[in-house]
Amino acid sequence: MRRLSNESKNEKEYKIIAVDDEIGIIDSLSIFLKHSGYKLVGCTDPYEAIEKVKNEHFDLMLLDFMMSPIHGDTVVEEIRKFNQELYIILLTGHKDIVPPLETIKKLSIQAYCEKEDKFDQLLLLIESAFKSIDQLQLIKKMNIELKESNKKLENAYLETIKLLRYTVEAKDSYTRGHSDRVSAYSVLIGEELGLYDKDLTTLRIGGLFHDIGKIGIPDSILLKPSKLTEEEYNEIKKHPSIGKQIIANASIFRDIIPIITYHHEKYDGSGYPHGLKGKEIPFLARIVAVADAFDAMTSRRSYREELDLEEVKKTINNYKGTQFDPEVANAFTNILNNKFDKIIEIKTKYP
Repeated sequence: MRRLSNESKNEKEYKIIAVDDEIGIIDSLSIFLKHSGYKLVGCTDPYEAIEKVKNEHFDLMLLDFMMSPIHGDTVVEEIRKFNQELYIILLTGHKDIVPPLETIKKLSIQAYCEKEDKFDQLLLLIESAFKSIDQLQLIKKMNIELKESNKKLENAYLETIKLLRYTVEAKDSYTRGHSDRVSAYSVLIGEELGLYDKDLTTLRIGGLFHDIGKIGIPDSILLKPSKLTEEEYNEIKKHPSIGKQIIANASIFRDIIPIITYHHEKYDGSGYPHGLKGKEIPFLARIVAVADAFDAMTSRRSYREELDLEEVKKTINNYKGTQFDPEVANAFTNILNNKFDKIIEIKTKYP
């Protein structure tokens, strides 16, 4: 179906369906619209019209309000269950017989028009409808192109941050694999707590990049095998703030900034960099804090062997309410007691 016009050889094709239980009205509309440069499909059975819209694409529906066996508003209600975009003009034979304004808004009926012999008002509404349809399609196309462009920029930025992360891991054998394990443990805790998928994704990415700020810590401190001096430890404590600065300008990392910034805060307020306490610490950061501590305890370091499982569980329990959020600590303890096979899977995957 297309509008016949000499204005442009590339005139957009439109599909119009008219629904009225009087065949005479359908015939009159068909003749009038053909004369005006349009073609349409006509239906006298409203149920058949619903099926046609379900199985074919139409841009515009001209719909009689007072029909048998169902009225036009019921037809629209059924169509809106599966199609929110169809432009609908409701036709009525009497000015005072139209649905309430609330119904028209609820069902997204874009316009209504009285039936008349000349159909002049209807033609204006049809032309207006197609202008609106074209504008909406243009906006939709622009939004798709914008999303694709933003996605490319985000992917490029993500690759850059990954390179920084790999740079940190390349020079620090402890960090290698640590971020992957923290990420996986964090998701495991999030699942145990019943978090939504969006939060699980934030935990996964936040865990991967929680230590990105270590790129700004001198190797002499980061790789020092012996105990750090107070001054050196103060330098290490800057890495959350450095990490925040690295990703602050990337919109895709907005949700993980709290994890990077606050994963070393402690529940009793004795952590860093800001000494936040209890629920002042973002919840996802509290989860990563437990995952981070667990991985530190179960990893071999130059100055000690990894702790055995019972010692780890005892430590987590002892520091519940001081270093760790009690709810998060309990959830992770439950994982250690009942789902330790998943911990083994993670440690095996990221040795």
